[in-house]
Amino acid sequence: MLCGRWRSRRRRPEEPPVPAQVATPVTLPSPPAPQDGGSKRPGLRSLKKMGLTEDEDVCAMLRGSRLCKIRSRTWQKERLYRLQEDGLSVWFQRRIPRAPSQHIFFVQHIEAVREGHQSEGLRRFGGAFEPARCLTIAFKGRRKNLDLVAPTAEEAQRWVRGLAKLRARLDAMSQRERLDHWIHSYLHRADSNQDSKMSFKEMKNLLRMVNVDMNDMYAYCLFKECDHSNNERLEGPEIEEFLRRLLKRPELEELFHRYSGEDRVLSAPELLEFLEDQGEDSATLAHAQQLIHTYELNETAKQHELMTLDGFMMYLLSPEGAALALAHACVFQDMNQPLAHYFISSSHNTYLTDSQIGGPSSTEAYVRAFAQGCRCVELDCWEGPGGEPVIYHGHTLTSKILFRDVIQAVRDHAFTLSPYPVILSLENHCGLEQQAAMARHLHSILGDMLVTQVLDSQNPEELPSPELKGRVLVKGKKLPAARSEDGRVLSDREEDDEEEDEEEEVGATGQRRRAKQISPELSALAVYCCATRLRTLRPAPVPPQPFQVGSLSERKAKKLTREAGNSFIRHNARQLTRVYPLGLRMNSANYNPQEMWNSGCQLVALNFQTPGYEMDLNAGRFLVNGQCGYVLKPACLRHPNTTFDPECPGPPRTILTVQVLTAQQLPKLNAEKPKSIVDPLVRIEIHGVPADCARKETNYVLNNGFNPRWGQTLQFQLRAPELVLVRFVVEDYDATSPNDFVGQFTLPLSSLKQGYRHIHLLSKDGASLSPATLFVHICIQRS
Repeated sequence: MLCGRWRSRRRRPEEPPVPAQVATPVTLPSPPAPQDGGSKRPGLRSLKKMGLTEDEDVCAMLRGSRLCKIRSRTWQKERLYRLQEDGLSVWFQRRIPRAPSQHIFFVQHIEAVREGHQSEGLRRFGGAFEPARCLTIAFKGRRKNLDLVAPTAEEAQRWVRGLAKLRARLDAMSQRERLDHWIHSYLHRADSNQDSKMSFKEMKNLLRMVNVDMNDMYAYCLFKECDHSNNERLEGPEIEEFLRRLLKRPELEELFHRYSGEDRVLSAPELLEFLEDQGEDSATLAHAQQLIHTYELNETAKQHELMTLDGFMMYLLSPEGAALALAHACVFQDMNQPLAHYFISSSHNTYLTDSQIGGPSSTEAYVRAFAQGCRCVELDCWEGPGGEPVIYHGHTLTSKILFRDVIQAVRDHAFTLSPYPVILSLENHCGLEQQAAMARHLHSILGDMLVTQVLDSQNPEELPSPELKGRVLVKGKKLPAARSEDGRVLSDREEDDEEEDEEEEVGATGQRRRAKQISPELSALAVYCCATRLRTLRPAPVPPQPFQVGSLSERKAKKLTREAGNSFIRHNARQLTRVYPLGLRMNSANYNPQEMWNSGCQLVALNFQTPGYEMDLNAGRFLVNGQCGYVLKPACLRHPNTTFDPECPGPPRTILTVQVLTAQQLPKLNAEKPKSIVDPLVRIEIHGVPADCARKETNYVLNNGFNPRWGQTLQFQLRAPELVLVRFVVEDYDATSPNDFVGQFTLPLSSLKQGYRHIHLLSKDGASLSPATLFVHICIQRS
């Protein structure tokens, strides 16, 4: 039954498409707000649904506050900030008015709210303000921090507490609640005169806001069917009826009725039958009863252990009904194997927030990398004034930050998301004196977090495991390594190994000469990660030690994979290998990390500040195992005598079949153009060994981002399924130019659940596009 074809509902020729859900708040217009703070208290219907209408902090945010925005020592401007009535967004004043969508930020896009001088900006420029009045709003993705100063400490606390409550309530909301909350926020915007009554014109505006272009005649018929008072206005229950019809999910109704029979409710045994057909591992009668008690909304039905259509939809839209296996969302893998047996989330040029030619460097870039689960960060260390080493991209216009400030950021933020060890990859360009200063800062700031000697319980012949929680490892050059003729130890600089990659610096002879010396203090900290050059995979007279970490450019890693794939994998089963982008990528573009993972490379370093499919793959790879930054490599990449070769993976072993059924609430790409509606198509990409890589897509649906229907089947044959990442992409079709990106979701095939599933879409920078989803049927046949 899992691979049975979807039986689509036949539509009568005169029946236009029936919408089913709506766009996300991400790029949607906000109603203009007065700029003097003297507005009337807005309607609180949405906040009432969140249970926060009486909260003093939230009410204060609704009234608004004049907060001072800090950008530099000279740019410090007072601006009005006010929570919108939807409870999802904050409107803010600009000196020059812009499009409405440029005057808001969304609560769901907030990564953290920090009190006091807890950001680089406030530490540098906020010294004149007492910490109790300061707060920082840090966002997901590339958006800059918002550093604010309130008139009083109490007002700052109101915003800190209020945002915390809103974020907590938003996180606790089910997908169905988010949808209901979201559609009512649009309803409020569409009600142009705020009389709580909706004319047909206002309803048409609502439809355009939520990304659907419905035939006027059909829309008017729907409107009149709900206009029971026959006065050309919808109000109260009439509006609710219109919204219920708008949000109907015919495909879910058909699926529900297939199992529920004539009584139109699911008994626990009927729900169990559905779970078994889904391929659920935990399909038992007790589990079916537990799902009814968890997701059923009707108390009477719940008491009789019955599930209605609403409860069924709640279940399918929940994390338990999503495509990602719920058990894989927490740490579920063996974490006691050597570090070389794991893929480790790694960042290149971590300090940069933009390009590597003239972009700014910032400690906040490290904070953001850690917030994304990164466990290996890079520090490019150069001689600085006053005996203090600095970090920046040498011989470029990128700004400089102090080494000690970065180490403080590591101390404060490295273990907020994940407790597993962090590796500091030092690219050392400093002389002996400032190297000693680096070692002092590492000791004094990190203290016991820093690993300074081999663990007593550790087998000296293998690397420690990730269970080295809360500890920091230093990757750098070790003094006992091979010396040059004049007795100096070669540096650990990646550029030294990149002459053919055109990354050799020009005009830095003196600094290069200094960097070829390693201080004993810094050398002593390279305990488990001793930087070496990986020049060949030929057997050496003395077997390489597991503590040696090779660094390769993407070009050399690809060459080794093509020419010595199996030997490279065997090497990586015992030792760590770090791969980094070519120096020619001046705009900080990324390479495809999948090619490196195919060979078992652990530290595949990417520019975290550059969004794109490469970072989508990285996020997908590390989405599982609790997003802790460590993912156990497949067995074929861990065995020291493995015969696996990514260039010759053998015959197909798995067939993946995906039926793309419908989508719901796709985001509107151009919020400022009401008549701009997306024409969505879905593409499914397979990323794995070269023989498995493929992409297939559906047709596009014209003018419907609300509830497009496809009902198309896409199939893939896979030779190395254990390495496969599946990427679901939605694009806005354009006949004359490249398609526009709408949303995506990437996950490992090994964590993809079978059956009818919702794919919860993410934006280009990885933020949730809730309530935007794809609804698909997945079948995985293994031979």
